[in-house]
Amino acid sequence: MMGPAHSLSGAAAWLGVGAAAAALDHPMPWPVLLTGALICAGAALAPDLDHRSATISRAFGPVSRGLCGIVDKLSYTVYKATRSAADPRRSGGHRTLTHTWPWALLIGAGASTAAVTGGRWAVLGLLFVHLVLAVEGLLWRAARMSSDILVWLLGATSAWIIAGVLDQPGNGANWLFTDPGQEYLWLGLPVLLGALVHDLGDALTVSGCPILWPIPVGRKRWYPVGPPRALRFRAGSWIELKVLMPAFMVLGGVGGASALGFI
Repeated sequence: MMGPAHSLSGAAAWLGVGAAAAALDHPMPWPVLLTGALICAGAALAPDLDHRSATISRAFGPVSRGLCGIVDKLSYTVYKATRSAADPRRSGGHRTLTHTWPWALLIGAGASTAAVTGGRWAVLGLLFVHLVLAVEGLLWRAARMSSDILVWLLGATSAWIIAGVLDQPGNGANWLFTDPGQEYLWLGLPVLLGALVHDLGDALTVSGCPILWPIPVGRKRWYPVGPPRALRFRAGSWIELKVLMPAFMVLGGVGGASALGFI
């Protein structure tokens, strides 16, 4: 899928988690619901770090372009080292390592660890990166027309404001994990969820997604998981733009309303 659809699906997924949490008597304070939805929308772009032309490659200028090049080479190296005889030969790393469940777990755990051990500046850094990505994904037309500096300023200002709100008692710094020293441990959850939602979205497309790696399926270790080919679509097709994106908006709205107790 394309960047805007990935971001919308990420936000909708977190709002759905909010609805489920409320039903299980662990309701999210509204700042957690909002922050998690934005982080998840941004994190839903992150698996495309292995693609030099993806939305995330443009988000932070030369830094993100260089990082995408490094991750592409790393992913390709892992693919070559672990492919089975049945896996096809390829010339790049797109839709390999960063599109798997171990990668999603790794970045989710890394985000939680950074938030707990790195203090306020680590939290601000995580918020800044994912809020910039959320702007690039959810407001992609405006972001393309604006300068990168304006988008970064918006991300930095929003991160500072949101962190201040979350720090207030009862606003969610210790949501779900309440022991001393576990503040912001939950920040890794929307990062993990965003990566998995991205992979599931890509699995719906023609190429599928090797989300199960390194678990072999048949004779392939990098099996492209997906529905029957007749039900798949091409990225950017009318199904994505006219069906899936409106559906994500509706589902996100219903999930958010349910999480806040309006329905």
